[in-house]
Amino acid sequence: MIVQKDFLSKLKDFGLNSYESKLWTALLSRGISTAGELSDIANVPRSRSYDVLESLEKKGFIIMKLGKPIKYIAVPPEEVVERVKKKITDDSESQVRMLEELKDSEVLSELNSLHAQGVDLVEPSELTGSVKGRNNLYNHIENMVKGAEKSIIIMTTSQGLLRKSDALKGALKNAKDKGVKIKIAAPISKENKKTAKELSRFAEVKHTEKKARFCVVDGKELTFMLLDDKDVHSSYDAGVWVTTSFYASAMQQLFESEWSKLKSVDQIKV
Repeated sequence: MIVQKDFLSKLKDFGLNSYESKLWTALLSRGISTAGELSDIANVPRSRSYDVLESLEKKGFIIMKLGKPIKYIAVPPEEVVERVKKKITDDSESQVRMLEELKDSEVLSELNSLHAQGVDLVEPSELTGSVKGRNNLYNHIENMVKGAEKSIIIMTTSQGLLRKSDALKGALKNAKDKGVKIKIAAPISKENKKTAKELSRFAEVKHTEKKARFCVVDGKELTFMLLDDKDVHSSYDAGVWVTTSFYASAMQQLFESEWSKLKSVDQIKV
């Protein structure tokens, strides 16, 4: 039986390796078969076939028929999808429960203590790094926002405002509830004005014509993006994170000097 390689590679989505994919598709084409027959059809070494078939049985892809010689029956693909989905769901729920339990555990407390001690020993100039990929950038900024105690300043692009609303809305709302002052500057357009108004519930949002992409938290921590989001694919977006009050507070002061000149969302006609 000839099965195209690109088709077999797609079966990785089912959680199957190469040999498992070959033997399962071979069995699907026969309905019921012995290990030896499947080995010949799928071009899988006989020395590996029994182990691989046992693995497929444990995963719920095949059923071993009682009797001699031992034969295997294929489980319908639709049923396999449901079984894989259930297993993924069960595994993810188990992982979530474990992580929730870790939140209040001594292990996490000790890890946080180690991190705090380590950070205290690091020079502020050493707490810098590059962040690559837009998803990673937003995850990093979200973490900054969660740690904010006094102020959050965000300057972004027109499209960036839409994306940040989706990625940061929850964290920004929680920050406001803690008493953190939030200011956001971005070009307000017809496409994003509704989003800007939604963000206005927990942040001051104003219109700016200037192009910049950065976030400053508490005048101490800064992440700034290096590229215009119009000119770069999200996978290649990049930013720099620094923890230094000297630089971060300077950026905050420059932002504040322009803030009073900017118009609020309601003053913008688009």
